[in-house]
Amino acid sequence: MKKILTKLGEWLDSISYWFLVPAAVALALAPFVPEPHLVETTGMLFRGELTEPMYIFDFFMHSSLLYLLAIRVYRDVRRRRDGDE
Repeated sequence: MKKILTKLGEWLDSISYWFLVPAAVALALAPFVPEPHLVETTGMLFRGELTEPMYIFDFFMHSSLLYLLAIRVYRDVRRRRDGDE
């Protein structure tokens, strides 16, 4: 299991911020009009209305690159804090 996580970490570290940040923002805000799906489904989640499988999938799909970006930033911050540059 540790070997798989190491490979996934290496893969994630190989993705450039120049690609990851714009892609994460674009997917999170798509479609831009009338309201981004992530904003709509997050509101549904907090109101307790996120019950249909399609909307749950939509929520995770539109936020997936944000999760990857957060993990990438966390790994970089931890690596710099530990001095493993």
